[in-house]
Amino acid sequence: MCIVALAWQVLADTPLCLISNRDEFYRRPTEALAAWPHSPIIAGQDLESGGTWMGITQSGRWAVITNYRDGRETTEYPTSRGHIIQAFLESEQTPIRFAQNLEKQQCEYAGFNLFVGDTTQAVYMSNRGEAPQVLAKGVYVVSNGLMSDPWEKTARLRKRFTQEFLPMMQLPDMAQTSLHAAVWDILQDERKVANELLPQTGIALEMEALLSSTFIQSPVYGTRSSNFLCMQAQQFIWLEKTQYGEQKGTIVRQQVKIEA
Repeated sequence: MCIVALAWQVLADTPLCLISNRDEFYRRPTEALAAWPHSPIIAGQDLESGGTWMGITQSGRWAVITNYRDGRETTEYPTSRGHIIQAFLESEQTPIRFAQNLEKQQCEYAGFNLFVGDTTQAVYMSNRGEAPQVLAKGVYVVSNGLMSDPWEKTARLRKRFTQEFLPMMQLPDMAQTSLHAAVWDILQDERKVANELLPQTGIALEMEALLSSTFIQSPVYGTRSSNFLCMQAQQFIWLEKTQYGEQKGTIVRQQVKIEA
C-alpha cells in the first residue's frame, strides 16, 4: 500500500472515509479482497509473506499500512510488515494500546507508516520517526515518507480528496455511481511531480519521478489495486478495484455489518 487519504470524524454519519492505492511488484502473488477462513479478517492477502496491507473486521476494527521508502536501507528484517495488520485485526487491544506495544518491537520491521482504528479511535505511527498518536478529527494523507513530510505527491492527493471528493460525499442526492467514478479518477491520476519537487529517498531520480504519481505504472511494478472504504450506519462498505492483470477493472464489493 503506497498512498492513503482518510477523513476521520469529518463527515456526518461517516466516521471513516478512506481511499488508497496498493503498489507492488506485479509478480508478487496476491489474493483479492475476501473474508479469511478461520479468522475475523476481511482483506486481500499477500501470498508470498502472508499478512495483508489493509483490512477490516465485523467488530469495527480497520487498519492500513504503507512502506517507508529508504533507498539507503540495507538491513534485512525477519518479520513481514503485513503481519502487523493481521495482528491488530485479530487482537482485542485498543488502537493506541496496540500501537504502543508495537512501538516496543518496531525495530524488527522494515520502515512503515501505520493507521489502526475502530469505531471510536484512530491512531497513526511510523517506526521511522513518528510515535503513536491518537488522531483528532481531520484529513490525513501519507505515502512512503512520514505523514509530516511535505511531499508534493501527498499534497496533490490531499487537495483532490478534500476539495473534490469530500464535498461530493456531503451532497444528499449524489449518486453512488458518481462517487465511485470520482474515487477511481482521483486514484488513477498519473501526473508526475516536477523533478525539483521530488523527495530525496536515496533512489535514482528517474525512479523518484516514476513513483511520484498517485497511480504508478512500469513494466514490473505499479498500482495493483485501488480501494474505497467507508464506515457508516454501523457498517463498512469497501470497494476494491483491480488495476493489473487478467482481472483488471474488476471491482469487488464487501458490505460488512459492524457488530461491536
